[in-house]
Amino acid sequence: MTTLIIVAHVIVCFFLIGIVLLQHGKGADVGATFGGSGQSLFGAEGPLPLLNKITTLAAIVFMATSVALAYFSAHKTTGSVMSNVQTQEVQAPAQETPAAVPTPAAGQPTEESKKTEGQPAQQ
Repeated sequence: MTTLIIVAHVIVCFFLIGIVLLQHGKGADVGATFGGSGQSLFGAEGPLPLLNKITTLAAIVFMATSVALAYFSAHKTTGSVMSNVQTQEVQAPAQETPAAVPTPAAGQPTEESKKTEGQPAQQ
């Protein structure tokens, strides 16, 4: 069901992009590049009322598929109720943290430096 809505949503997205590009804009529009005035085909008003109705319908379908996908995404189940209960009951015991190693104060020698004090430096 979700896959069908996703496919419809993507198709409507591309269709909506195309139909918006075909509409008459303030500047040079893509609709004029496909030839002529188009008044003989669409009537005296031209293609504007038809394109407006198609755009409105595509926008409504786009919004409906968006809401449906959001609903299915919010109510997605990952498993059965029993598997969720079992995973809550069986939890790994907390691992013990190692004891903190004391750090020497500034200027105090460490165990390693005490061992190497009497030995000559190796190169």
